[in-house]
Amino acid sequence: MTTTSSAGEIARAVRAGQLRPTDAVRQSLDRIARLEPGIGAFRTVRAESALAEAAQVEARADLAELPLAGVPVAVKDNIEVAGEPMRNGSAATDEAPSARDHPVTARLRAAGAVVVGLTNVPELCLPPTTDSVYGIARNPWDRGRTPGGSSGGSAAAVAAGMVPFAHGNDGLGSIRIPAACCGLVGIKPGTGVVPVSIDGTPVWGGLSENGPLAATVQDTALALSVMAANPALATLGDPGRLRIGFSLRQAQAGLPIDPQFVTAAKAIAAAFAEIGHPVTPHTTPYPLWLGNGAVRSWFSFAAETSGPLERARLDRRTRQMAAIGRTLNSLRLDGAGSRARWRDGAAEQFFGDAVDVLLLPALSQPPAAAHRWGQRGALPNTVTSLKVASLFAPWNIAGWPAMNVPAGVDDRGLPIGVQLVARPGHEHTLLNLAAQLEAVRPWPLRAPGF
Repeated sequence: MTTTSSAGEIARAVRAGQLRPTDAVRQSLDRIARLEPGIGAFRTVRAESALAEAAQVEARADLAELPLAGVPVAVKDNIEVAGEPMRNGSAATDEAPSARDHPVTARLRAAGAVVVGLTNVPELCLPPTTDSVYGIARNPWDRGRTPGGSSGGSAAAVAAGMVPFAHGNDGLGSIRIPAACCGLVGIKPGTGVVPVSIDGTPVWGGLSENGPLAATVQDTALALSVMAANPALATLGDPGRLRIGFSLRQAQAGLPIDPQFVTAAKAIAAAFAEIGHPVTPHTTPYPLWLGNGAVRSWFSFAAETSGPLERARLDRRTRQMAAIGRTLNSLRLDGAGSRARWRDGAAEQFFGDAVDVLLLPALSQPPAAAHRWGQRGALPNTVTSLKVASLFAPWNIAGWPAMNVPAGVDDRGLPIGVQLVARPGHEHTLLNLAAQLEAVRPWPLRAPGF
């Protein structure tokens, strides 16, 4: 085993007695110690605790049956990890350690995984860039650019080979955006597939879902199977003949899609057609009210999540976004009506009866620069967010599964991604389809140089 082995390879070696969990975790920690200073993927690295946990895994009587036996994983710093503070990218959050694990953390640990660290996020996980008082996360493909957000630290850790997969969550694209920025597979499951909170309370009005980011489709499927407590998701196979709709529509009117991203999406459409899936143009426009409602929802969530926190300790961006959100909420312009309208039939009407899977670009523009965006105001953050990441929100609002799949590299040397979207309950369909694509168009498993 090497430090960049897949999760499946590590777990198989541990189950077969060829690798000790403590050695697998130590290799990951050594790589983190060497690479982390130039990447900023982690808020905290649990070196001693992780090795102690690995020893506990090593002593388990059921070691030979664990799907993630000894696999080092990273957890996004906005869900609970028992014994560690959950800071959510903010100096204003509680410094006290979490008393118990989030259900996703608990499932990962029960499956034999070892949490080696908590990854950096932007404050309150609001924007598609990752910076906070805890540092600026950098994209391993180009350290002058962001790895995306809000699961940017998780994506950077995987793209640099520090861990084989990482936990993320996605409220308006926060798994798929960093996956696209960093050349990874990332899936946002549909509503109800993976627990969203300790007590079952919906997050971000029911838009946010937990899921994995990984270098391969198989590792993504394995991780999701554990998070969802559904072992069948880990077994990939033939998805059957799928009707694929190919859309180049922009969700926010007037915003362009980078021509190289369009070309890459067309190449993926051609690849699916060659595999044998009928691919047809999907020309239905997104309704104008949907994009507007998504933006208003975003500001409303900023007000909601920052409400209990001391404003003086928040970033400038968060304070301004929350102020706008409070105003929208007071005027009953929080986007709830648009969200309900899309969920209650408009999304299905947009998708159409003749489509099983929708194929569309992921990012609209290349990843933004790696800056301390939180110290800037709401306006530059909003403009940057809309330019880069406007194609993700519709499927959070609908509650449908959606994933990013690598689709090549542009002339800047940056990865390109495409999205695959399906109706509720079809996470396995997306994974199987992505595995077909990976077989005929394999992608780099790590960023160049890593």
